[in-house]
Amino acid sequence: MTTTTRSTARPTTARTAPGRAPRVLLAPDKFKGSLTAGEVAAHLAAGLRRAVPGVVTCELPVADGGEGTLEAALAAGFTPVDLVAAGALGDPVATRYARRGGTAVVEMAAVTGLATVIPTPGTALVASSRGLGEVIAHALDSGAREIVVGVGGSASTDGGAGMLAALGARLTSGAGDLADGGGHLHELVDVDLSGLHPALAEAEIVLASDVDNPLLGEHGAAAVYGPQKGADPGTVAELELGLATWVDVLATVGVTGARGYAAEPGAGAAGGVGFACLLLGAERRPGVEEVLALTGFADCLAGVDLVVTGEGSLDLQSLHGKTPVGVAVAAAGVPTVAVCGRSALDPERAAAAGFAAVLALTDIEPDVARCLAEAGPLLETLAVRLVEHLPTAAPRDPVTPRSVPPETTTPMENA
Repeated sequence: MTTTTRSTARPTTARTAPGRAPRVLLAPDKFKGSLTAGEVAAHLAAGLRRAVPGVVTCELPVADGGEGTLEAALAAGFTPVDLVAAGALGDPVATRYARRGGTAVVEMAAVTGLATVIPTPGTALVASSRGLGEVIAHALDSGAREIVVGVGGSASTDGGAGMLAALGARLTSGAGDLADGGGHLHELVDVDLSGLHPALAEAEIVLASDVDNPLLGEHGAAAVYGPQKGADPGTVAELELGLATWVDVLATVGVTGARGYAAEPGAGAAGGVGFACLLLGAERRPGVEEVLALTGFADCLAGVDLVVTGEGSLDLQSLHGKTPVGVAVAAAGVPTVAVCGRSALDPERAAAAGFAAVLALTDIEPDVARCLAEAGPLLETLAVRLVEHLPTAAPRDPVTPRSVPPETTTPMENA
């Protein structure tokens, strides 16, 4: 399916209708595996314009700090900065970050993301956050002094050691410089932070993440997220040993608060990159809140009649820091409808999360494979049902949903 992305935070008006035109703010996250957030917003806008002459739409793709954060910043007017940095497995990759004034938005998934590797126990041991550090260094070199680091979707479990190495730290084993990857951290014997990038002393680092795991233990980076990155039980144990060694050596060489930072909520984010960011003095902020602030959501909200958000799959996990709920909270007082590929939320939970309604592609197309392959056109069809939540307007082409019993609906993973 070919789609055209029209990611813009500026209102665009269809044919003018008599009286006040309804205003709709479209602030979705991506439909993973199908559409980017910008494409989701564009398809919803197209469907609304066909159904409601004169509707005014504001397309504002957003994210929760993970994949899509960079796209959201660029759609909000940030300037892309292209560069080459080390990928998760060390190969050079073309990547970019977003810049506006003194602020740089860096997305870990865009340089060392899990989507760039085929996860295996082997990749879980050698994947590194070095490329993230290279991107941050580039931003610092260019004069940025506020660095927003979105860390979702990482491939590595190296405690941020690779990131710090790229920023000037020296990590050594008994045989010399330590090789990258969490699988080598257990060999660490010394850390020298004296060579860290000098601009870090005056820079503000923001850790955009909703993950509240500590670095170590049964709720830590290796145990909880290692398996998602290809780690089997033996590999998880190796990574845990490496992370514990990393903390011990940092504490031994006199890094103030190393053990305390390891226990803080968020230290386990992105395989321990959260821990390294905290060592640098970062402030952890909820990812979706930070993205909404960067993209000017509050300004776009003024005067709208309806907010539409969403993601590929709405489920219980969505209630814990994911984009749709964050948008609904930020839009308090304005009716908010969630649009998704599939929904596992009952009406009570959906209402408690702040949604006036939840509309799913599976409401009008029970074939999940088709929902994935034709998400754009189906979103345009589904958008007609948004008319029910507008103060003035009548649908041009009403949609008759086909109900699908929960027990016959296939889970729409990566939708």
